[in-house]
Amino acid sequence: MSGNTLCGPCLVEPPQHDGIAAGTLYTETSRKLVLALKHGGRIAIAPMLARLIAARLPASSTSQLIVPVPLHRRRLWSRGYNQAALLGRELARLGHGDLLVDALIRTKPTPSLGGLGKQARTKALAGAIAVRSSIKDRIAGSEVILIDDVLTSGATSSACVAALKQAGASRVTIACFARVLDEALDTARAIRAS
Repeated sequence: MSGNTLCGPCLVEPPQHDGIAAGTLYTETSRKLVLALKHGGRIAIAPMLARLIAARLPASSTSQLIVPVPLHRRRLWSRGYNQAALLGRELARLGHGDLLVDALIRTKPTPSLGGLGKQARTKALAGAIAVRSSIKDRIAGSEVILIDDVLTSGATSSACVAALKQAGASRVTIACFARVLDEALDTARAIRAS
């Protein structure tokens, strides 16, 4: 979904979110950047990735809240940082809203979602994400930018959007560095094969 246009899947199953702003498509190059940030400790690339996201964000006349997709505390402790929070911090520096780094919490650990299909991801995330009770008043009536590094099946972002809307968010736009689109991946595979 972009602007006032809906993609085919969104026509079939309307999303809860109010739009997606992706810096780029998920390709071999963007994958390397995501992995460098997420697992390689290359946090210095966060400003560059955030600028690419910021270029795709729609203008808003109201103050927005920037809310990163949360990590479970065990994963946060082992990684040492939340890559979505780093991107959110940079979006706040660029003037896109106020960062609420701990607005969402993972109430239970979830397995790594890589390699899981959409249904398995949705099942793994059931009941795993909530709005922190002390933040609910700030969320109610607010426009929210939900930030993550990659949008894959949408299961994680859908769980986050549902929690934010349940807490009273008026709009939730998903912002990510890279977006996985099956048709783009199919085209890339065909090009590599030829």
